[in-house]
Amino acid sequence: MISQTLYFIRHGRTAWNAERRYQGQIDIPLDDVGREQASRNGAVLAGFFAEHSVAIDDLDFVASPLSRTRETMHRIRDGLGLPHEGYRTDSRLIEASYGDWEGLTIPEIRQERPGELERRHAEPWTYEPPHGESYMALSSRVADWLGGVERPTVVVSHGGVCRVLQGLLLGMPRGELPMMDIPQDKVFVWRRGAAVWL
Repeated sequence: MISQTLYFIRHGRTAWNAERRYQGQIDIPLDDVGREQASRNGAVLAGFFAEHSVAIDDLDFVASPLSRTRETMHRIRDGLGLPHEGYRTDSRLIEASYGDWEGLTIPEIRQERPGELERRHAEPWTYEPPHGESYMALSSRVADWLGGVERPTVVVSHGGVCRVLQGLLLGMPRGELPMMDIPQDKVFVWRRGAAVWL
């Protein structure tokens, strides 16, 4: 658990999210819905900061290096009246690699790679898709990033990253984390040892 405040935003929707395709580390851009979601989250953050007298100059801003997270960050910063520059990227915040599953839907995996989804459901924390990454490994690199957070931070990253982050902060059961739904039109706030969605 950390004492610093985090404002976590999952990137807006992409065409692959809409089609329920595993994206992982493939660099898929936002779609129009995703752009609206990102802009909405920027406006919500601006309202929260004004209501709670949060000094924007005191915040750090960091994103995953993929284009969908960087465009989301740009729209967040638009909502805060900030230039697009002024944030950094960190590769430890990139989405989990789904390896050979990337680009496929669940029905396609069932047809083309029989038995793999069943193995993942049996061991959701430790299972690695072929040439991919387990949630345990993802949690390890997110924990490494989290250990270096030194001031209140606005983070734009991915669904998998938010799942393991909640596990690290809230002590949620590991087996439940990979299946957790992470919204793209809300902001996860960790503040004063408690979590809330905006």
